[in-house]
Amino acid sequence: MFRRAFLAQFLLLAAAWPQAVDKDLHVRVRMRDGVHLCTNVFRPEGNQRFPALLVRTPYGKGTDLAAAYEPFLKSGYAVVVQDVRGRGHSEGAFRPLEQEENDGYDTLAWMGAQSWCNGRIGMVGASYLGIVQWKAALSGSPYLKAISPAVAGSDEFEDRFYSKGGAMKLGHRLSWLAANLRLPQLPEPKFEEYVRHLPLRSSDRAAAGRQIDFWQAALNHPAYDDYWRAISTREHIAQVKVPALIFAGWYDNFAENDLEAFRLLRQMGREARIVVGPWPHNVPSGFAGFDFGPEANLPIRRIQLEWFDRWLKGVNKDKDLSREGRARLFLMGANRWKDAQDWPPPSEPLRLYLWSGGRLSVKTPPQRSRPDSYLYDPRNPVPTMGGAVCCNPKIFPWGPMDQLPLEKRKDVLVFSSEPLKEDLEVTGSVRAVLWVSTSAPDTDFTAKLIDVWPDGRAINLCDGILRLRYRNSLERLEAALPGQIYQVTIEAGVTSSLFRKGHRIRLHISSSNFPRFDRNPNTGRPVADETEPRTARQTVYHDAGRPSHLLLPVVK
Repeated sequence: MFRRAFLAQFLLLAAAWPQAVDKDLHVRVRMRDGVHLCTNVFRPEGNQRFPALLVRTPYGKGTDLAAAYEPFLKSGYAVVVQDVRGRGHSEGAFRPLEQEENDGYDTLAWMGAQSWCNGRIGMVGASYLGIVQWKAALSGSPYLKAISPAVAGSDEFEDRFYSKGGAMKLGHRLSWLAANLRLPQLPEPKFEEYVRHLPLRSSDRAAAGRQIDFWQAALNHPAYDDYWRAISTREHIAQVKVPALIFAGWYDNFAENDLEAFRLLRQMGREARIVVGPWPHNVPSGFAGFDFGPEANLPIRRIQLEWFDRWLKGVNKDKDLSREGRARLFLMGANRWKDAQDWPPPSEPLRLYLWSGGRLSVKTPPQRSRPDSYLYDPRNPVPTMGGAVCCNPKIFPWGPMDQLPLEKRKDVLVFSSEPLKEDLEVTGSVRAVLWVSTSAPDTDFTAKLIDVWPDGRAINLCDGILRLRYRNSLERLEAALPGQIYQVTIEAGVTSSLFRKGHRIRLHISSSNFPRFDRNPNTGRPVADETEPRTARQTVYHDAGRPSHLLLPVVK
């Protein structure tokens, strides 16, 4: 249905699209410190002033307008594409954690002063191209009227480097460094080798052939401290005053903080919309071997055009949007869209208790139950199989995958419910509340939510990890006492999924998910400089006094 509607609108727009285009390539735009950023300007032919859209990229702007942005140009927008500082043909040093707010403001000011611009500007793009939109919005530019970031997240610590549980997002970070910052003369390194490199302190050299300042800074700040708070969009989101249309994917690395940005903006009464689909980091692409149905393919450009037409052209500006769902969420399993006013939508907590024998039960926790133990060896970690990873599926596969091969391992605990007697919708944040102990002064525990199909496939939905030193707070390190039993909560990600009648709910508990997350060496020493990992004995308790459970947000 969406494809047909989009095609009809596409053909209608095409008939009205202007054919002639004016373009100025490699325009040098001066920043406040004298650095010039190389910029391409594409605009409909004519002398009138147009609303404009800005795209800022670290991946090379080229000389032609990418096909993805042509619908905007041909709908009457000027489109400006710029190499960010230190990338492509732009001058300066590339410092992604520091530069984008001021550079975004200065670029918008330059655009607003041009004869072809009417002073109403939006920004569009995904991933890094979305991050720079948030930074520009923080700058308070009077020219920026609307943004539409996709799969961008809103916090540098939790999105780009670490997890909500304090473990490094290793495969994501190192593969990005290898793909984008590798020395020109360095042969392409092997993913399997640089993610295993120890110590992490020199992993940037293994991946990119050189030391990288922001990688080193991240290793120097493994806890959520003032360094991270100062550069976080989420921490300063009250400064974002422009309307935001956000796109996210349930199998994307940034989904949690895309949703958190939306939640915070709505909480402050700001104009925000979010669309979350069954997508990986490449929105709105699908997955080989797993089909979420035709509704998964939304006409994103059409939705964005309507958004920018409203805020930059005044089309339907008086339309009452208060009754429309501000959050459009794809319910996997049912394979259809649902609307909600806010995130998370109303739900009731469902506790599924861990029992001995690998059972998950909605009944009360067992009075007596022998704990489960396993050995975690960082030299032989549990391999990542799909999930919300980023950013190259050819070397680091993402999305839904059958997890059955992992269940053969002795270091993966498997707990399953009985087949469901009726459909069960889970939409929101998933948590595992566990009572655990370890023989090490520090270690990790992981949790993964799985939908078990009647044919036996065990399909992953979301997952998370907790570094035990951060069991009470990401802001400070607390060593563990070997043998001491701790109650911990693992943030296991976000999802919206319908567990169908006859399916089972499954939980995997382990201590590694590599290389989605780095390996805890179990020594208690600084992880960045560790080269001698040790084996740890892990124990998970589940009885009346220590009722370990999976906590699901169930929508009635």
